[in-house]
Amino acid sequence: MRHYRLIIPLVAMLLLAAHAFRRGDAGLTASLAVLAGLMFTRRSWVRLATAAAFVWGGYVWADATVDFISVRQALDIPWIRLAVIMAGVILLDGLALAVMLGQRMEQYFSREEDSAWARFFLFALTVFGLAMARHNVSFPILLFDRYLPGWGWFEIFGLAFYAQWIGGLMLHPAKHRKYRPRIWGLFSAVFFLQLGLGLLGMDRMLMTGTLHLPVPAMIVAGPVFRSGGFFMLILFSVTVFLVGPAWCSHLCYIGAWDDAMSRLGGRPAPSGTIGRLSVAGRATTIILALGLAYGLRAMGVPGATAVLFGAGFGLAGVGIMVFLSRKTGMMVHCTTFCPMGLIANIFGRISPWRIRIDADCTRCGACYTRCRYNALDESRVGQGAPGLSCTLCGDCVSACAHRLIGYRFPGLSSEHARVAFIVLVVALHAVFLGVARI
Repeated sequence: MRHYRLIIPLVAMLLLAAHAFRRGDAGLTASLAVLAGLMFTRRSWVRLATAAAFVWGGYVWADATVDFISVRQALDIPWIRLAVIMAGVILLDGLALAVMLGQRMEQYFSREEDSAWARFFLFALTVFGLAMARHNVSFPILLFDRYLPGWGWFEIFGLAFYAQWIGGLMLHPAKHRKYRPRIWGLFSAVFFLQLGLGLLGMDRMLMTGTLHLPVPAMIVAGPVFRSGGFFMLILFSVTVFLVGPAWCSHLCYIGAWDDAMSRLGGRPAPSGTIGRLSVAGRATTIILALGLAYGLRAMGVPGATAVLFGAGFGLAGVGIMVFLSRKTGMMVHCTTFCPMGLIANIFGRISPWRIRIDADCTRCGACYTRCRYNALDESRVGQGAPGLSCTLCGDCVSACAHRLIGYRFPGLSSEHARVAFIVLVVALHAVFLGVARI
C-alpha cells in the first residue's frame, strides 16, 4: 500500500493542529503534528490513536462551528458560507476517520498488531488521566505548564507515548519482571529529585499547598495531625481500589528503595518470622503513627516539631531496609514495618485483582525465590493463592516456566487479565510521573 492513502488523514490531522495553533495552544499543536508524523511508522496502535483523535476532532469542529456562527449572528454578519466551510471540515474529519478504520489501513498499519489494543489503551488512559488532572486542578499541575506555559499537552503526549512503549515491553512476562523495578525506581528518582530541587529554591517544582513529608505513614498520620489535607490519602485509596495492593510494588516512592536494598541480598527464601510480623508488626506501626499524630495535635505541638517525629519514623524504616532487607533479600520494611503496606493488603481485597496458582502446579519452588514479599511458600502454593502480603508484583508469574501462576479478574482469561492489569498499572505509573511532586 502506498503512502498516498494517508493524505486525507494527514490533512485532517494538520487542520486540527492548525486550529489548536490559532487558539494559542502550542503544546496541543505540537502533539497533533507528532501524531501525524507517527502515521508513517505503520504501528497498529497509532491507527487506533489517530482514529480516536478524529472522533475527538469531530466534537472540536462542531463546537467551533457553533461558536463561530453565534459570534457572526451576534454581530449581524453573514454566516451561511462559514457554515458550509465548517461542514466541509467536519466532513473531512469524518472521512479521515472512515479511512483510518478501513480494512486497507488496517493492513497498512501492520506493525505490533498483537499488542495494538493494549498499547492504544495505555496511550489513551494516560492522556485521559493527565488531561483530567490538568483540567480540574486550579493551579498548573504539570511541569511544562509551569516552565513553558501552554505546552502542557505536549508533556501529556510524551508521557502517553512513554506509557505505550514501556507497557508494550512489559506485556511479555519476563520483561515485566525486568522492567518493573526499573520504572518503579525511575518514579522514585523523579519524585525525590523534584522534591529536592523544590526545597533548594526551585518553588515551581513543588505543588501548591502544604508540604507533605515523603514518609508513607504520613499518608494517614498527616491528616490526623492537621485535621485536613486528604489529597494523598484520596490518591492512595483510589489507586488501591483500581489495582489493589499493586500500589506497594509499582507506585510507592519509598517502596522502590526497599526493593533495591532487597536485591542486593540475593534470592529471598520464605521466612516464618517475617510472616508472623507481617500483620502484627505493621498493625503496631499503624497504631503508633495514628496515636502519635493525634497526641501531638492534642498537645498543640508545632508542625515543625511534628515533622521531626515523622522524619524519625522514616529514618527507622530506612534503617530496616539497609540492615535487614539487604541481608535477607526480602522486603522487610514493606512487609513488617510500613503501615500503608498492611492497609493496601487489607483494603486491596476490595479490588477484584488476584494472583492464583493452578492445581496442576509442579511445586518446583521457582516462585519462592522470586517473591520478595514473603507471600509464597509450599503451604500457600498448595492453597492456590499467595499470602496477605502479596502486592501483585507479578515476579512469580514471570518465574513460572509452566505458566501455572497468573493474574485473575472476573470474566477474563488469565492472559487477558494480565494484559489488562499491566495496562492499568503502567498507565497509573505514567500519570504519577506527570504529577510526581509533593
